[in-house]
Amino acid sequence: MMNSTEEIVHYLKQLHMPTIRHSYEQIAGQAREESWSYEQYLLELIKLECETRRENRIARNLRASKLPPSKTFDNFDKKRLPARVSTHLNVLNDGSFLNRAENVLAFGNPGSGKTHLLCAIGHELIQQDRRVLFICCAQLVQDLLIAKKELEMAKLLKKLSRYDAVIIDDIGYVQQSRQEMEVLFTFLAHRYERGSLMITSNLPFSKWEQIFKDPMTTAAAIDRLVHHSVILELNINSYRMEQAKKEKENEK
Repeated sequence: MMNSTEEIVHYLKQLHMPTIRHSYEQIAGQAREESWSYEQYLLELIKLECETRRENRIARNLRASKLPPSKTFDNFDKKRLPARVSTHLNVLNDGSFLNRAENVLAFGNPGSGKTHLLCAIGHELIQQDRRVLFICCAQLVQDLLIAKKELEMAKLLKKLSRYDAVIIDDIGYVQQSRQEMEVLFTFLAHRYERGSLMITSNLPFSKWEQIFKDPMTTAAAIDRLVHHSVILELNINSYRMEQAKKEKENEK
């Protein structure tokens, strides 16, 4: 026959509460020393279990996001951002745009910091317990093509729909074939008003016919993306070029 301690451990295992299982004795000692009520003791245990679960969930979501670990706001120079873009940051970082399934579209020259900016926002969203996926456009298209070939397109679209935000990097960087364009459009259409997309592009909308090949498809794709969106225009010099220039000057 089990004693009370063994019974507690047994039932906590059944309830899958490892944090309470490992901490309840220590917290009980603190409760006795500080004369906590039963309710306060129970509250502290529940809070500890929930906090640990949240931390573990965030860690899992961060691994699953495939976000570059170095692209956070810790090493991003916000002073380089145009004033119009800076005004959007607080709203984007609080994640409220995800509730409205709004898109974030970042345009600018290569090296202007588009990818770093959206990834940094992605890291902030994950800390708020949101699910984010980072993927380059070429990889997304290849995944969609494989799913279509294997008759698993619906399965992949359902999997992608579980993410609060999908960050598509460098849309238009690779010139898509018609077949590639079709699966990309299918994904954009499926995502419309269901979940947020965060997209970087070196191409302005006026050149998106290079991506979708057909004026009608191009217009339909842009319409879906822009309908609920925040557009960030990073018309600034390449950060990498500026850094290289500084390094050369320091060498002199």
